[in-house]
Amino acid sequence: MRDTLLIALYAFAGAAVTGLAGAGALRLIRRRSLTASLTVIAAVGVVAMLAGTLAVAWAMFLSPHDLTVVTTVVAMAAVVSLLTALLLGRWVVARSHELAVAARSFGDGGAFTAPAEPATAELDALSRELAATSARLAESRERERALETSRRELVAWISHDLRTPLAGLRAMSEALEDGVAADPVRYLRQMRTEVERLNDMVGDLFELSRIHAGTLPLAVARVSLYDLVGDALAGADPLAREHGVQLVGGRVEQVPVEVDGKEMSRVLGNLLVNAIRRTPADGTVAIAAERTAEGVVVSVTDGCGGIPPEDLPRVFDTGWRGTHARTPPAGAGLGLAIVRGIVEAHQGRATVHNIPGGCRFEVVLPAAAS
Repeated sequence: MRDTLLIALYAFAGAAVTGLAGAGALRLIRRRSLTASLTVIAAVGVVAMLAGTLAVAWAMFLSPHDLTVVTTVVAMAAVVSLLTALLLGRWVVARSHELAVAARSFGDGGAFTAPAEPATAELDALSRELAATSARLAESRERERALETSRRELVAWISHDLRTPLAGLRAMSEALEDGVAADPVRYLRQMRTEVERLNDMVGDLFELSRIHAGTLPLAVARVSLYDLVGDALAGADPLAREHGVQLVGGRVEQVPVEVDGKEMSRVLGNLLVNAIRRTPADGTVAIAAERTAEGVVVSVTDGCGGIPPEDLPRVFDTGWRGTHARTPPAGAGLGLAIVRGIVEAHQGRATVHNIPGGCRFEVVLPAAAS
């Protein structure tokens, strides 16, 4: 037993010295190629074995012949180990380089394509993560392009919609100033109408800017959805009469919701105004509210004839007004964008889908606690 412990002690001492030297070497070359690190690791293993063997041989007083045999065997093992480490290191470095080239492609705006050559499990996992990141970047670029398109359209449409009332105000004010207005009272009444329209547009822009900035203040309180819908119907009734559209609100349940009453009234008002303006005379706009498994669902159904399928994903985008609504009184295309922003601020969602003869806008809100 004593001899075995001595042999183990000598072997450990020789291997420990080699291991410390190898650790120092790895620290010095930690920024070098993986091939160099693998070579050092293989060399440490072989040299540690050789050092331990020589230490034990010296302690056991082996004959020169036996010592030569042991040294030769260990040396051959060292050569094979180093060659294997070099080959493995070069292969891993090559796969890493291919992965780096592939990653550079999607970093420059392209799509990531994983290398065709097989790689280690770690590199394969990294490749999958890069592929997922590439997909997310592609979606982000697409959303950015869509938002940029919406912003450009919004600027163009706002410029057009501002220019029209401003030109009218300028013409009417010049007529009043020159004393050539046949009916000054009518001119003043029309000027007031145009100023109110401009004020509404500026208010919509301010509201949308607060929504996009995430600074929309909400004074949440428990209110009756029945009362909110009733107020919205009363506010939209004059516009419905003007357009010859019938408003229907018979399917409204008396369910409580925890919302900002003012902002939610704006949501319902925007939806009703949008539906009335796009429903032909003698048509019907219906509003309903009910509790479902998803929460509280408020729906507004119109008779617009439906929205082209390619436009459905853009209905709530900023500036969208549809192909048939490029001029006033359609507005600047902010109403539905404001609807979505306010609803999402209440942790809800707004959707739209076509139905026979028209479309249905739905607002889903979290149900109030009982």
